Amino acid sequence: MALLEIKKAGDPVLKEICKPVEKIDKRLRKFLDDMAETMYASEGVGIAAPQVGVSIRACVVDVSARNNSDADKKSRYDLINPVITYREGSELGEEGCLSCPDLFGDVERAQKIRVEYISRFNKKKTLEAEGLLARCIQHELDHLDGKLFIDIAQNITKGRKNKD
Repeated sequence: MALLEIKKAGDPVLKEICKPVEKIDKRLRKFLDDMAETMYASEGVGIAAPQVGVSIRACVVDVSARNNSDADKKSRYDLINPVITYREGSELGEEGCLSCPDLFGDVERAQKIRVEYISRFNKKKTLEAEGLLARCIQHELDHLDGKLFIDIAQNITKGRKNKD
């Protein structure tokens, strides 16, 4: 596996609407593994393909990485061509982003979601998520549509407000 360069706000690839993944193969699986390695090394909980310069509809999410460094306990999701099919509720929560280092802001997101996606092994999947996992998935899917959290956040600050 290899660490990838994380693109920063201002890079044009972060504003592109990503193309659907056409083929799931060994090369794509290696790319997803490289994305995950980059995310873990950067202490993130999610990363989308455009954040590493590739404009395809794929992201990796693992919210267990936030409070747990034990690789055996990670709960990683590789989401290919993800689509949110259901949203419920609304909550305001603090977010940051690997592409916007040291910036944080409050973003309104659905409390619960259902997302349909294709797995790294080309299987159609459905995931129901709430809390941090739902927030993270919504954040990463925004990247696939060329949106950064700073485009929709309230109260953007340098450094975290909530240090939980």
